[in-house]
Amino acid sequence: MPLPDTGKRSSRLAAIALGLALLGAASMVYYEFGFFIPRVQEAHLAKHMVGQYLVGQDIYPVWLTTREWLAGRVDPYSPAVTREIQVALFGRPMDGQFPTDPPSDYRTFAYPAFTDLILWPATTLPFRILRMVWIALLVVLLVAAVFLWTQTFSWRVSAAWFAVMALLTVCSYPELEGLSVGQLGLFVGFLLAASLWALQRGRQLLAGLLMALTTIKPQMTLLAILYLVFWSLHDWRRRWRFSMSFLGSMFLLTGASLAVWPHWISSWAHVLLGYRSYTTPPLASQLLGFGSGSLSNAVPALAAAILALALTWHGRAADLGSQEFWLTLCVLLGLTSITVLAGQSLCDDIILLPGILWLAHARQRSSPIFRRLRALGLALLLWPWAAALGLIGLRPFLSRELFRSKDIFILPVRTASTFPFMVLFLLSLALWIELQRAGESASAPQR
Repeated sequence: MPLPDTGKRSSRLAAIALGLALLGAASMVYYEFGFFIPRVQEAHLAKHMVGQYLVGQDIYPVWLTTREWLAGRVDPYSPAVTREIQVALFGRPMDGQFPTDPPSDYRTFAYPAFTDLILWPATTLPFRILRMVWIALLVVLLVAAVFLWTQTFSWRVSAAWFAVMALLTVCSYPELEGLSVGQLGLFVGFLLAASLWALQRGRQLLAGLLMALTTIKPQMTLLAILYLVFWSLHDWRRRWRFSMSFLGSMFLLTGASLAVWPHWISSWAHVLLGYRSYTTPPLASQLLGFGSGSLSNAVPALAAAILALALTWHGRAADLGSQEFWLTLCVLLGLTSITVLAGQSLCDDIILLPGILWLAHARQRSSPIFRRLRALGLALLLWPWAAALGLIGLRPFLSRELFRSKDIFILPVRTASTFPFMVLFLLSLALWIELQRAGESASAPQR
């Protein structure tokens, strides 16, 4: 009896998936730029906070402070520079003129000073041109990050399935939000992927350098760096190049910045202390109901530190490329997303990408419970696209008041805060299953 043509069946399934992905991606893009961003503009207008640059506003502080540095080494964290940023982004300084005004240090330059040194070539372009070039570059880097992770995991992916993964990444709600403002977190997501790709290929010096560059947003990769340093120290003779490259690169970046701005570290630390006063608490804090007080940051940070130390210590001996190594790293990135990152920084959830891809590729030997939970995770992943498509289709039949009501309008983004918890739970379960199997294999009698 001839075997079924699985090749044709797989190709047909990939083509159907790609068609649905194109439809879902188009729906999400239309919802984001046709409905959501105009609604955000209305909210800003009501608060008298409309400036010149709604698009690309997160790259603007980098562009401005770098230009100020080239013009006269002005302190990027100074009140005068903050005022310039506010006027450009909101049309006026945040001086408490209206009751809805955020604190006076709102949108102070919050990156390490070496961010300006790394991105200084950007100042050669006028900002209106730069923001479009930067956003286009971020799209390319997001696609490149997907490619690098598939290469890092040594997967063979057809062009159709790769296109599906790229569309799911670029046209997800968090990353569309990040693209619209030119978020540096998307750049960090690419650097993280490139660093692990280099490490997997045995290029430890390059991997250390790229990991050092991710510290332009250190909160995104802090726990991952902790693990990789522990991992490197465990087998120093074979892995020392990664840690030495990372530490050497950090020394050069910090030293070069101190040569330009001798007091930047203290200024940056002061900015970070005030940063939490106007940002949304981490997702874990919101779930546990800690509000916006000091506990909203302290408790999740302490929990993350304890769990991260336990995971890094346990996984320090894992072989590079093993299931335990990748799952430990992905769990730490998932933990970062809910305990370290600000709740509003959903675009920084690009660090969940390796975990999502690993879960999508997990083999059928996983338990039935795990497979069912993974199916639920897939539903959460695809919900924004399905909801956006449904909302667009129903728009002609809904009254303006009903369509703009909160319950209806935000349907496509309702799962954005829930999804990181699901990813972290699935990765933690997968790591526990993997460790259980490893323990059983180690204790099994040898024949």
